[in-house]
Formats: sequence, C-alpha cells, structure tokens
Amino acid sequence: MNLAKVLVADDHPLFRAAVLHALRDGVAVGQTLEVASASALTQALDEHPEVDLVLLDLSMPGARGFSSLVWLRGERPDIPVIIISSNDHPRVIRRAQQFGAVGFIPKSAPVEAIRNAVTAVMAGDTCFPPLAAERSERDALLAARLARLTPQQFRVLVCVADGLLNKQIAYELGLAENTVKVHVTAILKKLECNSRTQAALLVKALEPEGDPGLPDAGA
Repeated sequence: MNLAKVLVADDHPLFRAAVLHALRDGVAVGQTLEVASASALTQALDEHPEVDLVLLDLSMPGARGFSSLVWLRGERPDIPVIIISSNDHPRVIRRAQQFGAVGFIPKSAPVEAIRNAVTAVMAGDTCFPPLAAERSERDALLAARLARLTPQQFRVLVCVADGLLNKQIAYELGLAENTVKVHVTAILKKLECNSRTQAALLVKALEPEGDPGLPDAGA
C-alpha cells in the first residue's frame, strides 16, 4: 500500500507537533510536511505537487478565514482538505463543508479523533462533527461566484481585500503592474462587481463568522 504524503498547515508549532504525533501511529502516512502561513502553503504545494491530503487551519498569517480553502479547491481540486480549527461553531463547520472541505477536526478533539478523521478521508469518506446549522444558500452563491476565478485571480482578489494598490499587488505576487490591472478588471467582471470595495466584501464574507450577506450583482 502506498503511504500518503500529508501537509499540515497551522501557525502553532505545538499543535502541528500534536497532529504529527497523532499521524505516526495507526494511520497510513509516509512523509509529512509543515507550513505556518498561506504563502508557505502555496510554496509547499508548488514544490510537492504529489501531496495527498492537507490539514488546514483557518487562522494563519496571510489567510482570510476560508480563503486558503477556496484557493486550494480552485488550485488543486484533487487534494482533499480537512479543516482544523478552534472555532467549532456549527455554522463554521457547515461553511467549511460548503466551501469544499471533506472533513473538520476541532482543535479540542482527542488524538484518536484526528487519526479517525484522517483515516476516513484517506479511504474516500468525509468526516464532520454532527451539523446543527442549516445549509446557507448565500454561502453556496459565494462559493459559486469565487469558483469563476482562476487561482491567480483569487490571489489578486485577496490582495485587493487587504487594501493593496495595483503596484503593491504586483510586487507581492511578482507580476507586472499591467498584468494586475488586467486581472482586477477580469475579477470585477466575473464577480459582477462594480468596484474593488464590492469585491473585497466577498473576501470579507469568507471570515468564519463573517457577514454572509453578499453585494448584489451589478449593484
């Protein structure tokens, strides 16, 4: 049996160590990778395209709530993602599911629960705690609108939401400023937004407890 390569993305070293400890016994995991930020996650996947599973924290430097999950689903839809978070509110769990995660592990979960979740997902199943929150049609709409973007456009959108100017985005992403302008124009068109502010609100809605209200298309 081929052993899986698992990437753990969390900015707390002690928690990463706990997860790696849980994966050492009773789980068919071979190599493990660790990253502590959204940018490091991007780099790790570029350098290790053969990663089989990502365990993803919602609160890392460079991430905006579910932004890294949405980016991952667009960039590497073949890689299953399990969310690990200290925020296990039912609505957060439901939103993780709607944005494409295949599992959710509360950080308060015992080691055995982490092993069971990873084992289930590696076998092709999903693993979520009991869900009390209702499915949100607004979240479904948000996910569908963001899915129109290419991975590079999504990176630019996150920078726009951070308030960066085109010149700053170009520096941050290693692009020509004119290329950024083209991306921004395409982003606004795809998201049916009239301004950068409207587009930024879509990213704000990715916060775990963010306002799910979306700017109306063309409003």
